[in-house]
Amino acid sequence: QVQLVESGGGLVQTGGSLRLSCESSGRTFSNGVMGWFRQAPGKERESVAAIRWSGGNTGYHDSVRGRFTISGNNAKNAVYLQMDSLKPEDTAIYYCAAGIKRPILSNMMSQYAFDTWGQGTQVTVSS
Repeated sequence: QVQLVESGGGLVQTGGSLRLSCESSGRTFSNGVMGWFRQAPGKERESVAAIRWSGGNTGYHDSVRGRFTISGNNAKNAVYLQMDSLKPEDTAIYYCAAGIKRPILSNMMSQYAFDTWGQGTQVTVSS
């Protein structure tokens, strides 16, 4: 059974930092893509950041570029999201996602590049 298990969410004040972790078990995504999505109450799910293993390409949503950093350990099928300078508008449930196929660069932030999803971890930023 394929599982993505997230950890590291929590409550933090504006300007603070959190580090999310996600590890995969049951399948390797070493030739594909891993990333993070988020969904705030009443809003649609949006892509936050992604990393394509082949070539090490990364992508970010405009609202987090310069504040969040995605990294990973291909050998461990793990991906991380370092979130700095957090804002109240970053409050959401954050989902780890992975895709077994290597997407083209223009599609690596699309939800359609991902076929496996974690259960989500809550991130709350207080003002």
